[in-house]
Amino acid sequence: MLFFILHFFYIFSAIGQGQQKWLDNSLLFNTEILFGKTLEANVDFPKTKQQKQLIFNIGRYQSTNTQEWSQWLKGPKTGYSFGITDFGNKDSLGLAFSLMPFIKFKAFKSDGFSILAGMGASYFTKKYEADKNPRNQAVTTDITWACRMYLYYQFFTSKDIDLQLGMGYSHHSNGHTRLHNKGFNSYLLSLSADIKNPINKTGSTDFVADSTLTKTAYNYFAARGGYGQNSFALAFNEKKYVYTFAGEYGRVYNNTLKVGIGFYFRFYEHYYDYIKENEWLVRNGKEYDYFKSAPVYYSTNLGLSLNGEILMNHIGVDLQIGFNLHKPAYKLEWRINKGWDNTPREIPDGWVLGNFDGFYKFKELISGRLGLKYYMFGMEKKPKNNLYIAAHINSNLGQADFSELSLGYVHSFNFRDSAIP
Repeated sequence: MLFFILHFFYIFSAIGQGQQKWLDNSLLFNTEILFGKTLEANVDFPKTKQQKQLIFNIGRYQSTNTQEWSQWLKGPKTGYSFGITDFGNKDSLGLAFSLMPFIKFKAFKSDGFSILAGMGASYFTKKYEADKNPRNQAVTTDITWACRMYLYYQFFTSKDIDLQLGMGYSHHSNGHTRLHNKGFNSYLLSLSADIKNPINKTGSTDFVADSTLTKTAYNYFAARGGYGQNSFALAFNEKKYVYTFAGEYGRVYNNTLKVGIGFYFRFYEHYYDYIKENEWLVRNGKEYDYFKSAPVYYSTNLGLSLNGEILMNHIGVDLQIGFNLHKPAYKLEWRINKGWDNTPREIPDGWVLGNFDGFYKFKELISGRLGLKYYMFGMEKKPKNNLYIAAHINSNLGQADFSELSLGYVHSFNFRDSAIP
């Protein structure tokens, strides 16, 4: 699935442009050097030296783009980041080659500060192998999700170049599709240079505001179906499916910010198979033997959500915070996975199990969802009916739960101008 997701990102090559001629916007070429620290992913993690990254950002200034999303975001920069990362131990951790779409926009209403957010995929040259590389439990798959969030300050500008200092956070994870999946987490400092007009093509990098733009709002409802994959535990370390159906109702402001409330229903194949196959925790007389009375019911997850999305014509950057009302089989996952120090093991009278602690309640209750959408019809046209395809990573309070592809339908109505004072 992650390999498919990597190819899915290529449809964003003209990110957010729709019928706006992308090449009419001035070319962006940025070189970035980063230094920082690779955090230890597990006990006895390989020793690391300083992490080093080299990133090339290629895209467009949206400063003269007259579409609403660009106007309300004050002419951001969009494009692709191509990066190579040395985590400080090439023998055990190898290198990562990353590709991710990004958006960079002004922060704090200041010309000097900006924020960059990117999400894509990475290919790793080294991964966890029980016999050859057991101490690296950060990555177990060749391809992972990748994301980065950085704050920059422009300290020098001239006719030909802008120089910036930055700091931020980078993350790599396979989205729980295979264990181990501790993930790479890094904090880095950046020095970057924007090379202006590198191919001598005329084009403005200064934001041009549209004085005729009016504030708008309209309502929507949406439905989606999702197909996800995850792994349950080290002893059940194969990909199985998570099926999702969800609905949402809310409002779109200025054709750029989408906020709503919703619900989600999920069915976890791993939970169902564990119960149906009468594994240890659900055997007669054991802690959760009552799960066998209704395997489908105890394998489902029902919750409510708060949803936010930044719309860039055909592209949506989507964030969801969920509150689980029903996810009983998460107890199985917690008890099994929290009980293993290194590898799963069975003792004469059962498994070594972890105990519930104060943190468990929060992870059982709060879910998260982050990803990208591609809309069939550009939002600039305010279509009443629309379809989208999306790729998301889902989490339990920040810890990966499953990776997902989904198809969705959106109906918009009650359009009105000057709706916001």
